[in-house]
Amino acid sequence: MNIGTTAPDFTLKDGDGRDWSLAEHRGQVVVLLFYPGDNTPVCTRQLCSVRDHWGEYQLTGAEVVGISTDSVASHKSFAEEHDLPLRLLADTERKVSEAYGMKSWLPGRSARGVVVIDRDGKIAYQKVQVLSIFRPADEDVLEAIRKAG
Repeated sequence: MNIGTTAPDFTLKDGDGRDWSLAEHRGQVVVLLFYPGDNTPVCTRQLCSVRDHWGEYQLTGAEVVGISTDSVASHKSFAEEHDLPLRLLADTERKVSEAYGMKSWLPGRSARGVVVIDRDGKIAYQKVQVLSIFRPADEDVLEAIRKAG
């Protein structure tokens, strides 16, 4: 994916089994937080950090969602256990991860990365963590959101 290209549309189920569609959020900045898996050390720290900075994310007005290849049930349990305020989307077939260039060296997983989509549905920011042991800094993601808005 290149900056300025149209973000591929998709629909995935969240931890409650409800559909979440990118098309329904046109006109709004959307943040896709790709991560390898629920209840892993780095992913847990990453999403708990988003939780701890949730007020800052909300102030941007962006729709922020997490995406991994884990199941709906796994997402529900993970979100409840860690009191996560964002919706976690189940990309069990890895189609969305692949469409956004989030291919992982871990079999069956998504890479760790961030995609910010502007109000016009264009990619405004994209960063893939080459080594999934490093998580994106909230400050960097928040700055990308502000620039896209």
